[in-house]
Formats: sequence, structure tokens, C-alpha cells
Amino acid sequence: EVQLVESGGGSVQPGGSLRLSCATSGFTFSNYAMSWVRQAPGKGLEWVSIIRETGTSTLYADSVKGRFTISRDNAKNTLYLQMNSLKPEDTAVYYCAKRDGAWYGYAINYWGEGTLVTVSS
Repeated sequence: EVQLVESGGGSVQPGGSLRLSCATSGFTFSNYAMSWVRQAPGKGLEWVSIIRETGTSTLYADSVKGRFTISRDNAKNTLYLQMNSLKPEDTAVYYCAKRDGAWYGYAINYWGEGTLVTVSS
């Protein structure tokens, strides 16, 4: 059974930082691209970032480029999202998502339950 479990969310002031983690199990983590997707209150899903199976390539939404860094540890089957210079508009539930292949051309086929990030003064 595929499991994706996010952690690391919480409340932070504007300009602060958080690091999200996604512990995975039930599949060969090093074979699949992984993404972070977020949903702000009352809004739709927004893709945030993707990392290929090897960790050697990444892509970011324009809204987070230069502030967020996606990474992975294939030995620990864990995905990360380092979020710096946080803004109130980053407030959202952040979901870890598994792709059905090695890079961005593949659909998301599994989702975590999400972790809430609140950026407020």
C-alpha cells in the first residue's frame, strides 16, 4: 500500500521559514518523480514543485521560485520542501504527491493527506 505522510507544517510569521517532509512507503521511491501541490483556503489546487526520480532536476511554480527548494533523500524514501521568505499568500494545505513515472510528463497517482502552513503576523 502506497503511503505518503507529510509533516512540518505550522504557523510562521512573514519572512520566516519552514521545512516540510513527506515520508513514503509502499513503492520504490527512487523510481518516481515527486511533487508538492498546495491548496489555499477557498481556492483550487496549485502545483508548487516537482523533482525527478534521481533528484537531479527540479521545476518550480513562478510564485515560489527562488524561495522554495524541493529535495529528496532516496535512501530515506523522503521528500522535502524548504520554504524560505514565506508570505501570507503561501498559506495553504501542502500535499505531497507521487507521479506515475520518473518526471513531469506523468500524472499524479497518489496523494498525502496534507499539512497546513499558516503565514501570518
